[in-house]
Amino acid sequence: MYESLKRQIQPLINVYHQFKAIFANLSYGFPSRELKVIGVTGTDGKTTIAHLIYHILSTAGKKVALVSSIYAKIGEKELKTGLHITTPDALLLQKLLKQAALGGDEYFVLETTSHALDQNRNWGIKYQVGVISNVTYEHLDYHKSYARYLSAKVKMLLSSRAIIINKDDKSFEPLKYLLEKAGRKYYTYGLKSKVDFNFNSQDEIDHSITEYNNYNYLAAYSVASILGIPQDVVKNAFKSFKLPSGRLETVYDKGFRIIIDFAHTSNSIYKVLMAISKQMKGKGKLIHVFGSAGLRDRQKRPLMGVASGTFADIVILTEEDYRTENPEKICAEIARGLKRKGFKETSPKFVVAHPKIYAVIINRQKAIKKAISIAKRHDVIVLTGKSHEQSLARGKKEYSWNEKRAVLEIINAK
Repeated sequence: MYESLKRQIQPLINVYHQFKAIFANLSYGFPSRELKVIGVTGTDGKTTIAHLIYHILSTAGKKVALVSSIYAKIGEKELKTGLHITTPDALLLQKLLKQAALGGDEYFVLETTSHALDQNRNWGIKYQVGVISNVTYEHLDYHKSYARYLSAKVKMLLSSRAIIINKDDKSFEPLKYLLEKAGRKYYTYGLKSKVDFNFNSQDEIDHSITEYNNYNYLAAYSVASILGIPQDVVKNAFKSFKLPSGRLETVYDKGFRIIIDFAHTSNSIYKVLMAISKQMKGKGKLIHVFGSAGLRDRQKRPLMGVASGTFADIVILTEEDYRTENPEKICAEIARGLKRKGFKETSPKFVVAHPKIYAVIINRQKAIKKAISIAKRHDVIVLTGKSHEQSLARGKKEYSWNEKRAVLEIINAK
């Protein structure tokens, strides 16, 4: 009944957001017209790409502003945009665009979600460049089908002067079809086929980059090329770039290592764990602590379990913004995927001797504490799903949460 009602009122919600966006544009005088807006969308990698583009433009001496899932940066100020929010409400978004224009910024990098696009929160914004990282099965609780999810992403591309898409991604063919049907030309990037932009960051940068982040670097390189940024400037920017907070961030490294990352889809979990597993080179065990958000796409949960079980040795399933869903049920749905990979359930005391085991510890703080207590030399603990976020949604309330701080508090107490 709830889902049926939600489907009926969603069009009204979208109309409300569009009127709000129209009002916001009129109130602030269509500020995006004074800026070169660069839109970044996709299922995974949006935040890293947005921060990379911002860093490249800053390194090139350009005045640039940024809105990402982590924060908004206008001039020298870092501003919060809300809990669990990537693309802000239309009024706040237009206000930030206006502040950037008044501050003399030339560029504005905007991480743009499918929800914002579907709800027309970005109405009135014409993008100078629109780049898409990938489109995998995600947010189907909202969009209801992969086709509608893809169509929402395409809305940003169709509002862009220059369009850049990932030719190596599985979404390339349907994206190509939709763009060509609309009579739009586009640029491609990739590592495996003939494309407009091909740049292997691993050949240029001293530090280790995962294949997944390699595509993020390539997307940013493609945007910089379209904007006419010299290659030597781009390469120097890559060398000095640091991943955003909570993206493959090592927060402890004494005897064993603890890494936090925002990965919350089966695709991103697979690629993050694969990269870490390769770095481990067979030494130690990979301990994965994660959950899945409540009142969100349920179909992905077993797939997340499969992705985790492909590389992890020990898994602790825990809470991740379960909202009004039963967290035990969420974990059970993830566990279906783990069982497909040969995992056996144990109690939170970890008494079962088996090559691949998992336990359910709903309280996230206790789950992290247990992972740390069982970690041995050369082991790597990977915490995914929360990363930079500052709250945990339990029931209808938001509770303060800081993943990095939680880790360090446990370590210091130990």
